[in-house]
Order: sequence, then C-alpha cells, then structure tokens
Amino acid sequence: MLGGPLGAALGAAFGHNFDKGMSSLGKVGFTGDIQRIQTAFFTATFLVMGHLAKSDGQVSRAEIHIAEDLMSQMRLNASQKQVAQRLFNEGKKKGFPLDDALMQFRQECHRRKLLLQMFMEIQVAVALSDGELQKSELQILQHCASRLGFTGVEFQGILQRIQAQVHSQAQPRTQQGMPLEDAYKLLGITSSASEQDVKKAYRRQMNQHHPDKLVSKGLPEEMMELANKKVHDIKQAYETIRASRKK
Repeated sequence: MLGGPLGAALGAAFGHNFDKGMSSLGKVGFTGDIQRIQTAFFTATFLVMGHLAKSDGQVSRAEIHIAEDLMSQMRLNASQKQVAQRLFNEGKKKGFPLDDALMQFRQECHRRKLLLQMFMEIQVAVALSDGELQKSELQILQHCASRLGFTGVEFQGILQRIQAQVHSQAQPRTQQGMPLEDAYKLLGITSSASEQDVKKAYRRQMNQHHPDKLVSKGLPEEMMELANKKVHDIKQAYETIRASRKK
C-alpha cells in the first residue's frame, strides 16, 4: 500500500470505490516495486499540476485544457482520466501538503535523478503551455526542484530546455527543422560548442530521455508517449545544428 500524502490523495480520488478504481488503472498499480514507483509518479504528477494551476489564486479554463491535453497525450482510458482529474482537484485544495508529497515522491523514486528530472520537465512544460510563466508558477517550480534535490543551476537548465522545446513546437517547421537558437538550448549548449561537444550533448540528452530506460526505472507506461515526443525533438535539434554547420 502506498501510504503518506500520496496514498491519502489517491484514496480520496477513488473514494469508496478504491479497490475497483485501482483495478481500472491497469498497469498503474501497487504490485511490485516498479509499479509502486509508477503509481507514485502518476499521483504526484497530477497533484502538483493542480497545485501549480492554483498558484495564482484561480484555475483558468486554459490551465484545465492543458491538463486535459496532457491526459489525451498519455492516451488515458476513461477511468484513468477520471482519477487524474480528481488528483488534479486534490492538488488545488487549500492546505495541500506540497512539501510532504514531494518528500514522499522523492523517496518512492529512490532518488532516481532521471525520473525526478522527467517529472520536473512535465511540470515546467505544463506551466509554459499557455505561453506565459507566471511569477507564482516559477516560485513553485523552483521550490519543487529544490525539494527534489536539484540545484539552482540544474533547474535553470531544465527551464531553458523546456522553454526551447515549447517555443520550437509553436513555430512552423521548415526544411531546416526547428529554429537554430531553440535547437542549441534544447541540447543545453551554445552556438560556440565544438562538434565534439554537440555530439556529447546529443548523446547525453538521448540517454536521459530514452523511453524504455525511463519506464524500466518507474515512469508510467502511459507517459512513454511524452518521452517519445521529447526524443523526437532532441533528434530534430541535433539534425538542425548539423545541417546549419554544413552550410
């Protein structure tokens, strides 16, 4: 049983139909260590997402749409979507124990940095999806990153990469690929990087975001599509930089 604030929130999301609800989640369950981590990841993702949406005092229709869009990208079935929506609402509630939830999530993940990084990337992407990062959202994201063990520099790196990814996705694609400036930022390097450094950055990002590797560490399989999308963007960033240097 997943206890603590994450378990309490999950129990509240299911209400009296807890056992039936858990079976409806499919692979997001409590059997085995990996499944436990997957459950913690799924639960924490939508709880913190709801808390983040409420950070400026009210949840806008746009923020609700963003959460629903993420659920669609994850291809959740009707039961899973209902649980995700209820967790989102639990996170919105006044008095939500953010620090306790983050502490438990970090422990459940056995401090696996790649999983925690993917979690932060999802939260940052959601905050940026409406095209604007509110001061209240930034403060919560920084707080979450700190509680999960990231330094200020590491968080800035995550923020820069996701800003580049979100910006590039909003731009029309050309034969040259994504905007060159976004490509460099997505790989976490500058335009002055050597060919060797570009390759190292590409391999590092691919290694950190390989879907099968993340799932084996505890990323819910429903979120594999998010990792696939990120890998696609990393490849495109690398190809964009290579093409620009051949001119």
